[in-house]
Amino acid sequence: MARSGACAASAAPTNYVALFVLPVLMAGVLTPRLLALATSAGIALMLLASAWHAVLTGGDAAVLMTQAGLAGSGFFVITLLASELAGRLAREELTARGSLELARQQAQLNRLVIEEMQDGVLVVDRRGRVRAANPAARALLAVDGLARPAPFQLQAQAAWEPLLTAAERAFDEGNWPEAGRDLKLHFDAGVSRTLRVRARFTRRRDVQQEHDAGEEFCVMFLEDLRSVQTRMRQEKLAAMGRVSAGIAHEIRNPLAAIAQANALMQEDELNATHRQLTKMVADNVERLKRLVDDVMEVAPGAAPSPRIIDATAEIGRMCSDWARTVQLQLGERSRLALELPSDPLGVVFDAEHLRRVLVNLLDNARRHASDTPGAIRLTLAARDDGSALLTVASDGEPIPPDVERYLFEPFFSTRSRGTGLGLYICKELCERYGASIDYHLRPAGESNRNEFHVTMQRGVLLATDVRLHLAS
Repeated sequence: MARSGACAASAAPTNYVALFVLPVLMAGVLTPRLLALATSAGIALMLLASAWHAVLTGGDAAVLMTQAGLAGSGFFVITLLASELAGRLAREELTARGSLELARQQAQLNRLVIEEMQDGVLVVDRRGRVRAANPAARALLAVDGLARPAPFQLQAQAAWEPLLTAAERAFDEGNWPEAGRDLKLHFDAGVSRTLRVRARFTRRRDVQQEHDAGEEFCVMFLEDLRSVQTRMRQEKLAAMGRVSAGIAHEIRNPLAAIAQANALMQEDELNATHRQLTKMVADNVERLKRLVDDVMEVAPGAAPSPRIIDATAEIGRMCSDWARTVQLQLGERSRLALELPSDPLGVVFDAEHLRRVLVNLLDNARRHASDTPGAIRLTLAARDDGSALLTVASDGEPIPPDVERYLFEPFFSTRSRGTGLGLYICKELCERYGASIDYHLRPAGESNRNEFHVTMQRGVLLATDVRLHLAS
């Protein structure tokens, strides 16, 4: 009987040791390591005290104290392992959160880049469903405005049938020509648009597999064929411009020698036939000089240094100088009608280059306009807070469409003795200062239908510029 009581007493401290495992484990996971170790130490001391009490009541000291020590050591081990595991999981969570944030930022960046791309982007699945479409693609899929936002089906409109057929063919063949394919979309009212389409695949299907591991998408890049042709033409023009500039530079020296030799011949006594020949040489030398100067004007060189000029004062002065040069009277009955703002208007441009643009536009207008008052109308006005608009309109015959498309290309002229560089130089000079020039045919019934308009960036004039304008 006494032995059974002693055995019960000796086993008593370890009967509830398992109850402390969960608190120790939770302390190691949820609390700092020092506090978790303090918790384990407190439980170990409690077990030792319980074992000591059992010894006092007749228990075996060696067995009870050994059991209590081993249990306390086990709690310390559990605490350290739980704390290390919790710390590692916390670090992994921070790394995962950082990776998730980077992925989210990258997705936002990709979305912004795709939204701002000039090329249209369509993401199409195997069922012909458009999963994503940027604004450029939606504009190409509609006659006016934007098509519906994604998702939508390519079967929804008959005009999109070529895209659907091409996408199905691409999925079946698993490839697409590197240079792209030209697809023509036919809209209502006889409107059509030709697109240059390039495609890439998010997953290439393995013909050896019967089932795909994931869904396959076709990413289509759409571009209006007219834009492609315009870009290629601009690249060719840029290359031609560099070549022309080099040739013009080489022409200057022999041209100067010809002009000097012709001038020396004119100093001698010549008969009428020889005088006529030397005059022809002089006239053609001057024409070649103007051509060389025009080519060198738009040749690549030093970057322009734009400044803020008072467009009201400068254009008024330029018009007066031009009228005196061409012997044109200004006034109410003049062929040239001016509409300038009453206040100074600051624009970003160079005064001499603006004069070159304006004189070219006025010369073209005078050449084709009638002799009636107001046949040439020049208007300058602030369009909004960031831009100003200069227009030169004339009442001449409307420019034919087959001529209009080549207006701003170099070496294109409707005159036999024209260089064809005037409007091209105007366009190049405008682009140097962030401006733009274009032609617009005004509606029938208006007097001045041929209109060229130059859109310039506005700038803030200094007080000295305003005082000079008021003084003049």
